Amino acid sequence: MINYYLLMKPGIILGNLVTFAAGFLLASKGEFRIGLFVATLLGLSCIIASACVFNNYIDRDVDKKMERTKKRALALGTVKKHHAIFFAVLLGIAGNLILFIYSNGLTVAVTSVGFFVYVLLYSFLKYQTTYSTLIGSISGAVPPVVGYCAVSNQLDLAAGILFLMMIFWQMPHFFAIALWHFDDYAKAGIPVLPVSGGTLKTKIHMMLYILGLIPIAALLTVFGYTGYLFLTLTIVVGLAWLYCSIKGFGANCDKLWGRQMFHISLVQINAICLLIPFDLVS
Repeated sequence: MINYYLLMKPGIILGNLVTFAAGFLLASKGEFRIGLFVATLLGLSCIIASACVFNNYIDRDVDKKMERTKKRALALGTVKKHHAIFFAVLLGIAGNLILFIYSNGLTVAVTSVGFFVYVLLYSFLKYQTTYSTLIGSISGAVPPVVGYCAVSNQLDLAAGILFLMMIFWQMPHFFAIALWHFDDYAKAGIPVLPVSGGTLKTKIHMMLYILGLIPIAALLTVFGYTGYLFLTLTIVVGLAWLYCSIKGFGANCDKLWGRQMFHISLVQINAICLLIPFDLVS
């Protein structure tokens, strides 16, 4: 059973649920509906898990070439391919049924967009183009919007800000992973930006995305969704991440710096997600 559990990539699910909760609580404005929260969280978790299992199936041959993925169940053959497909379909059906019954049609639609972008676009295009990272960030930006729509049943300015925040956070986050595991990506022939464009270009892109994230996050306060505590601390955390990105231009080891930036990115996004419910404007 542990192999099926790992096929679902629990780390990815957990990370997405943090951003989902931030979107849900932003829309709730202090009126927390625990039943809706649990049901939507469960449905979204099933659909993310389904997408991850499908992704494992698609990547099974390439995973054999990469150190960090060569021990995955489908790469080793410890889970049969048709069993993985059945498991993914079952998870997807369960997730959609839960969302359809307990949330609303918009939530189901937004979740479906994220699912299909990840499985049908990103999973295949990442072997063809550097821009697959940007495409993949669309699916990663969906969970907070799902949380927001589950409560509000609408796509509005706040949902758009959450979406853009996640896009601008994910790009340097993904690039940090690519720098950290540069040799794996190069060996597998995956044209991530560090491999196709070089480390200097990657560092410039990372700095620009982080620089853009700061004012985008501030829009939540500008338009009256969060207070000045959120604004102040988000700027502080953003500037700290920006400072670390600038230091990267003088890094002696890009892999080590990439790993550091990866961990800093996790601190940054978790800080933003925790600050949102603590400083809501009702």
